[in-house]
Amino acid sequence: MCEDFKKSMQLELDMTDFGRMRYFLGIEVIQSDVRIFICQKRYAREMLTRFNMTECNSVRNPIVSATALSKDDEGTSVDATKFKQVVGSLMYLTVTRPYLVFGVSLIRRYMATPKASH
Repeated sequence: MCEDFKKSMQLELDMTDFGRMRYFLGIEVIQSDVRIFICQKRYAREMLTRFNMTECNSVRNPIVSATALSKDDEGTSVDATKFKQVVGSLMYLTVTRPYLVFGVSLIRRYMATPKASH
């Protein structure tokens, strides 16, 4: 039935079959006959490269328990546009990494006037 549908669509539209999907909108797709696995490992690496964070220290827990963020009016200001881009990229990364949601929502609060501590 799928093959018939594909052939009928190819008659009506200029369409090419590239086979199984492997990468789409930053999401890697690994398909087998039994399951479909999605991840964003490549997107995460590209994001780290884009924001010059490839040499940063990694942590197992996205939020260190002793971390206390505040409005910090006296702190060093950072580029608000770049901060928003980082937060937006992290929000998209939560598609396949839901454990990041709390940390991203925490730093999202400081998008209006971001400081270096955020």
